[in-house]
Amino acid sequence: LLHLILQQPVLHLKERLRMKDFLKKFELYVGSVFISITTVVVIMNVFTRYFLKFTYFWSEEVAVGCFVWTIFLGTAAAYREKGLIGVEAIIVLLPEKIRNVVEFLTYILLTLLSGLMCVFSFTYVMSSSKITAALELSYGYINFSIVISFALMTLYSIIFTVESFKKAFLSKTN
Repeated sequence: LLHLILQQPVLHLKERLRMKDFLKKFELYVGSVFISITTVVVIMNVFTRYFLKFTYFWSEEVAVGCFVWTIFLGTAAAYREKGLIGVEAIIVLLPEKIRNVVEFLTYILLTLLSGLMCVFSFTYVMSSSKITAALELSYGYINFSIVISFALMTLYSIIFTVESFKKAFLSKTN
């Protein structure tokens, strides 16, 4: 009994660490599900078309919808990891103090732009009344991936802005 009581906090810590790891990369996990669905649906449709001589009427819409979600979730994940293309050639030439200030100003601009895009994409999704041809689902379900992507990018931009502010203005080396 004592062994179980002592082990319980360790289990909670492990569960919290697993949950933290999941939340840290959840867009990659969700994107992996969407790309898996896309792959399975496309392979299934190719098989049925060439070997069984029929196709599922809904397969293209499901594959494209899942692929769109994969792209936008992947974009947010790449942004979080700072894996998107940036112009560093000029920035690297600047002295460290100025470079840190430029980085801070850049993240402020990116926060504003991604926030604006989040608002615009939300407005677009809410005003859209188009439906898909085969499944007759609202395109809002597909296009909401844009809102999620820009919302995540805005959140990450805020985090990067705070980090770069600390680096530019609160660091002891400056």
